[in-house]
Amino acid sequence: MQLLHVDGSILGAHSVSRTVSAAIVDRLRSESPGLAVTHRDLAATPLPHLSGATLAARQPNAGNTPDVLADVALGDAVLEEFLAADIVVIGAPLYNFTISSQLKAWIDRILVAGRTFRYGEGGAEGLVGGKRVILAIARGGFYGPGTPYAAAEHAETYLRAVLAFMGIANPEIIVAEGIAVGPEQRERALAGALEAAGALKAA
Repeated sequence: MQLLHVDGSILGAHSVSRTVSAAIVDRLRSESPGLAVTHRDLAATPLPHLSGATLAARQPNAGNTPDVLADVALGDAVLEEFLAADIVVIGAPLYNFTISSQLKAWIDRILVAGRTFRYGEGGAEGLVGGKRVILAIARGGFYGPGTPYAAAEHAETYLRAVLAFMGIANPEIIVAEGIAVGPEQRERALAGALEAAGALKAA
């Protein structure tokens, strides 16, 4: 079994989403000692955002420079890493109502027509529906259903849409919410998320 652990937070050791995503991976590894884990830290090693040259690189007669070819090869490696994973754990903080730009750059490398989805007569069809995906989401305020800011939450909702587009309809989601409200709420939110991580079923 292959597990891909992706962290999108830029806060390092201060990150709640990183703490929870690491706890998720530890839980799954403890239950399945043979689990092979690959960690992609998008803050330590950020991916370049897509460029027009990269998108056009596979067109006939494309005048690709070495930099463009290297970027294409990097994108291919990121995609293959995702495709090889049976389980994907994603740490996703809410920054300014959406995911981090680092995580968006990763998504742009895996949302690839013909590999993770395709278009047919009936519309888009996901091609990677067999994966188990677990999201560790951290939010500074309260954005859950029924809250005043629920409509401004574009991290969990966006990731659900992206995953469903690729055929992953039911990701497992652990949320730590209100972590910027104050120290006590941060500790409560983190404790609840870690408890949920510890209760996850085995890989």
